[in-house]
Amino acid sequence: MAVSSTPTLSSPGLGSGLNVNDIVDKLMAAESVPLQTYDKKTASFQSKLSAIGSLSGAIGVFQSALGGLTNASAFNGLTTTPGDTTVLSASAGSKAVAGNYNINVTQLAQAQSLTTSGLASKSSAVGLGGATTLFFQFGTTSGSFGTQGVGLTAAMLNNGISNGALSINGTAIATSSSTNSAVALADAINAKSANTGVTASVSNIFSTFGDVETAAGGSYSLTVGGVEIASQAGGVAAGAGVTAASIDADLADSSSAAATALAAAGITYTGSAAAGTLEFKNASGGSIAVEEVVGGAAGEVTGGAKTTAGTANAGATYASATSITLASANGSPITIGGTNPALAGFTAGSGGSFMGAGFSQDASQPSASVLIDSSNNTLEGIRDAINKANIGVQASIINDGSATPYRLVLTSTKSGANASMKITMNGDGSNPPDSAISNLLSYDPAGTQALQQTSAAQDTKVNVNGITVTSSSNAISEAIQGVTLNVTKVGSTTLNVSKDTGTIKSNLTAFVKAYNDLNKALKDLTAYDPETKKAGILQGDATAQTIQSQLRRMLGSEITGLSGGLRNLGQVGITFDKDGSLALDNSKLQKAIDGNFSDIAGLFAAIGTATDNQVGFVSSTAATKPGTYDLEITAMATQGAMTSAAAVGGTTTINANTVWAVSLNDTTPSNSKNIANVTIPPGTYTPQELAKALQSSINGLSAFSSNGASVSATIDSNGKLVLSSSKYGSASNIALTDVSGSTVADVFGSTTPVAGTDVAGTLGGHPVVGSGQTLTGAGGTDVEGLKIEITGGTIGSRGSVSFSQGYGYQLNNLATSFLGAKGLISNVTAGLNNSIKDIAKQRDAFSARLDDIEKRYRTQFTALDVTLSKMQSTQQYLTQQLASLAANG
Repeated sequence: MAVSSTPTLSSPGLGSGLNVNDIVDKLMAAESVPLQTYDKKTASFQSKLSAIGSLSGAIGVFQSALGGLTNASAFNGLTTTPGDTTVLSASAGSKAVAGNYNINVTQLAQAQSLTTSGLASKSSAVGLGGATTLFFQFGTTSGSFGTQGVGLTAAMLNNGISNGALSINGTAIATSSSTNSAVALADAINAKSANTGVTASVSNIFSTFGDVETAAGGSYSLTVGGVEIASQAGGVAAGAGVTAASIDADLADSSSAAATALAAAGITYTGSAAAGTLEFKNASGGSIAVEEVVGGAAGEVTGGAKTTAGTANAGATYASATSITLASANGSPITIGGTNPALAGFTAGSGGSFMGAGFSQDASQPSASVLIDSSNNTLEGIRDAINKANIGVQASIINDGSATPYRLVLTSTKSGANASMKITMNGDGSNPPDSAISNLLSYDPAGTQALQQTSAAQDTKVNVNGITVTSSSNAISEAIQGVTLNVTKVGSTTLNVSKDTGTIKSNLTAFVKAYNDLNKALKDLTAYDPETKKAGILQGDATAQTIQSQLRRMLGSEITGLSGGLRNLGQVGITFDKDGSLALDNSKLQKAIDGNFSDIAGLFAAIGTATDNQVGFVSSTAATKPGTYDLEITAMATQGAMTSAAAVGGTTTINANTVWAVSLNDTTPSNSKNIANVTIPPGTYTPQELAKALQSSINGLSAFSSNGASVSATIDSNGKLVLSSSKYGSASNIALTDVSGSTVADVFGSTTPVAGTDVAGTLGGHPVVGSGQTLTGAGGTDVEGLKIEITGGTIGSRGSVSFSQGYGYQLNNLATSFLGAKGLISNVTAGLNNSIKDIAKQRDAFSARLDDIEKRYRTQFTALDVTLSKMQSTQQYLTQQLASLAANG
């Protein structure tokens, strides 16, 4: 009988009964023992990595606690305590000194508001739509704001004013039959000034009377109702002839020709010329003509009625009637009422304007322009155009409910007396401004005032220890050196400025705690516990030891480069305990505060000082070495500038539509962001006015102001116009080119702009890099990164600059060297992570070899299983055959 073939086994051990899987698993378990070594190494590195992470976190917390120690202001701070916090609050800077102050706030700053006359519609066109440019300028207005009454009538002068006939700002003015002169009326109004906020003054032709001066060919005669009361021939000096006093003397002498003639004509008088109240009346009590007759050529007679001494008098005829001038104390409109205000020379209603005023532009306030044309010549369009231009004026529309209810309100965004507005107009080309726009919006305190002032531009006024101080805002700086006052209402209060010892104590307490927390973390990570016989994860670790030793060495050293009396931590009560922690002795700290308050900052912060008060410390870097360095300046920084070729004339006329292209602090190659067109308001300017207009117009360009660029314009000692970039250094430059209207040459002549230059010099003999007004120590030197600013002075030796690095500053730098991207801990962490990765690669490679070994084992034992299975099959066959033979035999 033939032996049949044995089929291939699909499951190891099924053929022979050999447990192949169990055998292979046990063999592989033995082969895999080295994997445990890899896992142990990985776990060890990960534990160390975690410990380093904990150490890093502890250092980070410690570094955060140093934040209040690295800045000198944290130690030189002062606290401010107002007696009445409803009057003001205050803050103190590093330059403040302790002291007590009595402060009286008499006025708060406010912004000017102007209101147009009413219009029936806010959306209908104003004017014909001709292009009109509005020029907004800001400055100071002189003169008074109020209203001028008309001449007092004979009825008033004879019969007085009945009570209730006049009220001002809602307050009745007490009058009677005895209120029958301008002086009596002014006295009655002034008696209520505390309620009305309005004062009255008498106004007549003698309110101003300058001493008359006549040249050789001149002559002067003053007549009243045809009666000559004063005369002066030629060749008489001022004060030697007709004066207010001489007129009063003649009238007081009843035997004088003037007094006799006036009496004969039935002319009476009250008041005096010297007091500015002299008034003449005819027999019926009415006004009478007063005439000045001037002989000679123009300018040969100066002084006289309504004319100051030295001012030319061309002669004139006046009415002798006296009127009352009302002035608003706060620049608000005056409301006139009563049963018959006409008796006092007034008309019922509310209003007011500047009288005898002048306007002086503030060059520090940027001016700007707004174009109004057919696309926006409605009240709403004008409002939106002004607001969009962002020129320092906020426009809004109010509805007063009248027949013409819509009024445009313009409010300056800045408070202060120097923020008064002046609005002028310019047409398009040869065309004049649109007359309707001009009649609505023209506003010149010294001229046409189409708008009504509803709120005056005014300063804050305070009295500090008897000294009057003004400020354009309610935040007043340097009234007390280093202190900012924020006033909130009128009133009186005290202010105490004292040393801020609380912040110093809390900062140092936090510093000690933060160090001790870090020290404990280091001890926990590096300690050995003899009871448990367990060591900290970082015991013996070089990184932890380095950190610990560097921290202790730094805290135990003295600070060099200080000029004060403090050198080490022990002098402010900070010492090491036996366990390596820090302790703070508050009594020693208080002693240091009491005796060396100003020196504590240098013990912790980075401090730079200069012996020259025009040299200032700016900053330093970790590479800057403490020390005292001599400063030598070889070149001062300059500004880019244009200077007119010759002195500016007495007046300069800028034509309408004058536009210049301004290049300011431009680069190479040129950048369009540094070039903008400026429109100069047309007009005739004195040299100073021209400089102001030019400076404020350029500084009003948003293209420059948004980049922090600006200019200054001055008239130098030679009368030349100098236009300078406010920036210093080689990046500072300015140039003007013509676009339209008056040319640049019309103002500057033939001139060439000059670029600025950087400051240059040495610091301690070391090279420095100049940029504008700053010098920075060159790399690789002791002064590397030390930056100072030179704001003035001359070339040559400029004293010295001292620099020191306090504990807080040094420890912060040390912590950064530990935690930085290339710092000690970062490097160790990177090394541990690389080791973990390397072990992972080794383990993966070993695991891959184990796969091959297992595969080989399985192949071998499977083959053995097959062989055994075949042998078992053969055995069974032979057994069967032998059994069969035995049965047949």
